[in-house]
Amino acid sequence: MSTTTETRSGFSPRVALQKVGTSLSNMVMPNIPALIAWGIFTAFFIPDGWTPSEPLATLVGPTIHYLLPLLIANTGGRMVYEARGAVVGVVATMGVIAGSDWLIAQENAPALAKWVAEGNDSSTFSGLGQVHMFIGAMIMAPLAAWLMKKFDQVVQPRIPAGFEMLVNMFSAGILAFVMAVLGFFGLAPVVNWVMHLLSDGVNALIQHDLLPLVSILIEPAKVFFLNNAINHGVLTPLGITEAAGPAGKSVLFLLEANPGPGLGILMAYTIFGRGAARASAPGAAIIQFIGGIHEIYFPYVLMKPILIIAAIGGGMTGVFLNVVFHNGLIAPASPGSILAIMGVAARGDRLTILIAVFGAAVVSFVLASLFLRIGKQEDGDIAAATAKMEQMKGKKSSVAGALTGAAGDTVADSDADAHTGPIHKIVFACDAGMGSSAMGATVLRKKIRSAGFSDVEVTNKAISSLADEWDLVVTQKELADRAAQRTGSAVHVAVDQFMNSPRYDEVVELVRERNTAGEAPAAAAPAAAPAAAATGTHRADTPADAPADAAGEVMPASSVVLHGTAASAASAIDEAGQLLVGAGAVDEAYVAAMHDRERSVSTFMGNGLAIPHGTNDAKSSIRRSGMSFIRYDDPIDWNGNEVRFVVGIAGQGNEHLALLQNVAMTFSDPAQVEKLEKATSADEILSIFDEE
Repeated sequence: MSTTTETRSGFSPRVALQKVGTSLSNMVMPNIPALIAWGIFTAFFIPDGWTPSEPLATLVGPTIHYLLPLLIANTGGRMVYEARGAVVGVVATMGVIAGSDWLIAQENAPALAKWVAEGNDSSTFSGLGQVHMFIGAMIMAPLAAWLMKKFDQVVQPRIPAGFEMLVNMFSAGILAFVMAVLGFFGLAPVVNWVMHLLSDGVNALIQHDLLPLVSILIEPAKVFFLNNAINHGVLTPLGITEAAGPAGKSVLFLLEANPGPGLGILMAYTIFGRGAARASAPGAAIIQFIGGIHEIYFPYVLMKPILIIAAIGGGMTGVFLNVVFHNGLIAPASPGSILAIMGVAARGDRLTILIAVFGAAVVSFVLASLFLRIGKQEDGDIAAATAKMEQMKGKKSSVAGALTGAAGDTVADSDADAHTGPIHKIVFACDAGMGSSAMGATVLRKKIRSAGFSDVEVTNKAISSLADEWDLVVTQKELADRAAQRTGSAVHVAVDQFMNSPRYDEVVELVRERNTAGEAPAAAAPAAAPAAAATGTHRADTPADAPADAAGEVMPASSVVLHGTAASAASAIDEAGQLLVGAGAVDEAYVAAMHDRERSVSTFMGNGLAIPHGTNDAKSSIRRSGMSFIRYDDPIDWNGNEVRFVVGIAGQGNEHLALLQNVAMTFSDPAQVEKLEKATSADEILSIFDEE
């Protein structure tokens, strides 16, 4: 695993804005399909639509005002604290929406009364319109989820056994209530004021024919990866508000998404460039224009920074033509592909939007060609420019391989250059996220903390729930490609088994190099106090959201077998699965899913241990968390590995993690494994796990 050492720097406004933009983008982007669906509702069913329908038009208002902000709130809360954060964030955001509506109703009331007193029909009154709380959702939901997370970190370790559900449910409900009230009276007035201010500013630019000037801000911001903060933080909410009005469309959706400026620059390089830059430009143009990945032209601008003038000129031309033709989109175009733009173009605007796009491309092409021809031009180190782009971005570009000729980090053995910053978030990913990955995370977490990096998060998840937010991802080799598809910007590490991989030491060394930049690491955290998983004590290294359960509930003595009868891996899976069925933890269908999991990826962990468990799809067959333990007198052949111990797992939520982590730590210690081999009773087995 190759590494690079980075020098720590102080606070950077650009980096801070990038982080804000990334957070905003991560909340909005997953919900773009819902925005497009709303745009289609609008295009077809409103009175001026393609196929007007009074009944179906009733979908338009509630969707834009309630559904879409709450979807964004759900995503934002989930980003911070998974399902628990999502629920609290959605309720809190509903308070902001209601508060905004109430304020507007109060402001409209005197004007409406006057309107009616003058003999006018109240149905013809047009006062202040609704403010759609996209910005409110982006602020309130993550804040509420963060407060929920901090509360749980303080309170959950102190909850008496048996009261976990009561405390968890009521604490989330009470916090959601409090945040909704605060949103109603506190955040709603602020967001209303901000949205009115921004809307007035945009309207002023349009009325004075100054809107093209925003390209002076947007085009350089794109190259420095600040576009998300502008696009998703300001332009998308304002554009949605405008598109929800009488016009049914908004030109604001076209300010940042226009692929014309980038296309012109890349075509200029295709004709007048040199070396690798010229050779790679045609392919980059296709990716940028058709695929909508604008970042692929950023390195070409960075090689010759004066080309930012060409991007600004093209952007201003596109905005000017769109304003002249009164163009607009009915919903955001994401990614900024010409195909996506045409898909959400307003009725009758497609031809004039194409004129604006190609007009922008022509102007940026002419300017870029001029700069390339009259200025001194070296062969162009596209690889160096791409590396500079990735350094500014803070992570690996998903399209860098198209420029540099690299195959890209699509397998878990990719080197550490896939992510260029410090390592703060590490995830172990497996198919179901309940067993092998949890044990691997426990082992590495202990190593990371022993090295003095207690601030590094080490957790586990199912691959299906991964988002591209992790700095480093550990997977089994068989699952590497699936994980890489979801986390392309992370460092990927492949292991044969999660229990005692030698690559964990390489990960620790990478963390040391990246997070200290030559400084001595902090003193190692004191060893966690022995926890009693079997008695419900919360371990110091257990994730804060993993409540501790008594082993008697998760792994009762009746689920511990000292002399297994199976002679093969398949029969051992049946034996472990039937113990789970007998304990009432799972249905029979779960045992079949355990075999499905084994056929796709081996559950051999190392040190003579296998932990068969079901696939992610089989979670509906789990009634409650449960574990079984079987020791075999003679080793079983487990896909070419010797296994003496089989631990069957069925995890529902995080209830089983405390005990599972104790199992992991036990099997990472040869002395403890020897005790397990010599144990003479189920109670003795449980007490050994209790020692960790």
